[in-house]
Amino acid sequence: MENNLLNSPEAAVSVGSNQLTPSLKEVGETYPIFGSDLIEPGARTQMDIAMRLPISVAGALMPDAHQGYGLPIGGVLATRNAIIPYGVGVDIGCRMALSIYDIPEVHFMENQAKYKRELIAHTKFGAGAIWQANHKATHSVLDHPSFNEIEFLKKLQSKAADQLGTSGGGNHFVEFGIIEFEESDEVLNIAKGKYLALLTHSGSRGLGATIANEYTKIAKEVCKLPDEAKNLAYLDVSSEEGIEYWIAMNLAGEYASACHQIIHERISKAIGAQVLAKVENHHNFAWKETHMGEDLIVHRKGATPASKDVMGIIPGSMTAPGFLVRGKGEPNSINSAAHGAGRKMSRSFANKNIKKEEMRKVLADHGVSLIGAGLDEAPMAYKNIETVMSSQKELVDIVAKFTPKMVRMADDGSRED
Repeated sequence: MENNLLNSPEAAVSVGSNQLTPSLKEVGETYPIFGSDLIEPGARTQMDIAMRLPISVAGALMPDAHQGYGLPIGGVLATRNAIIPYGVGVDIGCRMALSIYDIPEVHFMENQAKYKRELIAHTKFGAGAIWQANHKATHSVLDHPSFNEIEFLKKLQSKAADQLGTSGGGNHFVEFGIIEFEESDEVLNIAKGKYLALLTHSGSRGLGATIANEYTKIAKEVCKLPDEAKNLAYLDVSSEEGIEYWIAMNLAGEYASACHQIIHERISKAIGAQVLAKVENHHNFAWKETHMGEDLIVHRKGATPASKDVMGIIPGSMTAPGFLVRGKGEPNSINSAAHGAGRKMSRSFANKNIKKEEMRKVLADHGVSLIGAGLDEAPMAYKNIETVMSSQKELVDIVAKFTPKMVRMADDGSRED
């Protein structure tokens, strides 16, 4: 990839240093908004600022978008020769993973005590959560060469080992549900019908959060943006810092995937299930992709990759359905789609305004058994997933519908590492 970031006419470089002092474009690049009536002004303002960066080439807002740090959650941003740590996000490589079992719905409904017992036994939630020695997981990701290539990563190896196979806090979950295929899917080799499935959502734990915070700090030191854009500080992908972050980001992504693999393997074995099919996809990441005939860095912060025929999972809430989807490869969305329903209430607002009795009633009405979770994760805090899905019909095709039945989340609600 040709390195022309430092030659950008909008970016002034401090003489005698590697420090950038970029100016924002007077007028940012235009970008499509999917489900515009669902998106709060704060998220639009953040995206407008992101599109004024001298490195920005294209962008899009997904229908689940809401305000975050730097790039809005649900924001997609394609840049030239640069990567934005907060454009990736704090929970690097956060993902959804789905295992479809050979177990019929009726077996789950008649044996819920067993499934609850195994769900509790093989999952660990909460800030700083680790497995004790007698249940500690092992995985080849802990021997990844990147831990030895960068001294900063080497210091995180022990923490990564302790947290391997855990899920953390926030909106992360492990849940049993019923997935329904209204017609057979030849690609997954799944016949029409209803099946028990396990759906998980979590990321790279303390490893990813520490990487994100460290390299955002570095980016802010070398890239002095105007105050309104300071959380969009970026690194030249060919610089030493940019190369290090790229290595660290990819390691965090592999680590997140390993955590899901361990959770799924343990639970599948515990319930004696045969896995008919597995699907996994991630967000909070950056990819090197070619768009408009140019090699670009595509940031998907809370957005699902949706290239042609790429499988994805888009959850709703603890009571709302999720959807197994297949991407259409829509260029206007930069081959992306929503990663969930998206919040319509901030965590603080939800905690202050949603009553426990309200939440219990909604759970009972939908026949959902909940283990853990705070009021900030109540179904009412999220947008209507059906409306979100109808706003992105041009982005994905629905393959199957997943209905949550037993959900586990962190007991301490929104706390995370």
